[in-house]
Amino acid sequence: MPVTFTKISLFMLVGFGAWFVGMHQLFTFNTVQSGEGVGQELIYISAAVIGGCLLTGGAGSAIGPVFGAFMFGMVQQGIVYAGWNPDWFKAFLGVMLLGAVLINLWIQRTATRR
Repeated sequence: MPVTFTKISLFMLVGFGAWFVGMHQLFTFNTVQSGEGVGQELIYISAAVIGGCLLTGGAGSAIGPVFGAFMFGMVQQGIVYAGWNPDWFKAFLGVMLLGAVLINLWIQRTATRR
């Protein structure tokens, strides 16, 4: 695996993604806020873990977190459209994260037994 090429390519891809999202927000809202995602770290990590990334590292895919994020977005909008209290999203997030952590621990223990 060419480490240097991979690192430079990933940094360039992240930079392009940040530019693209910033420009999209600028053209949509005519303003850009630099702290847009601050405080959302738990949701981002939960989406990755629920998508199949192990907390210990070393396993996961790029598609899994996309499905995790898609699921969170659908649930967050669904709770609003259903007329429920939006605080239930945090409860859902906690239950799903707890389930994902328990599954991660089970997978890790199963892998170390073999």
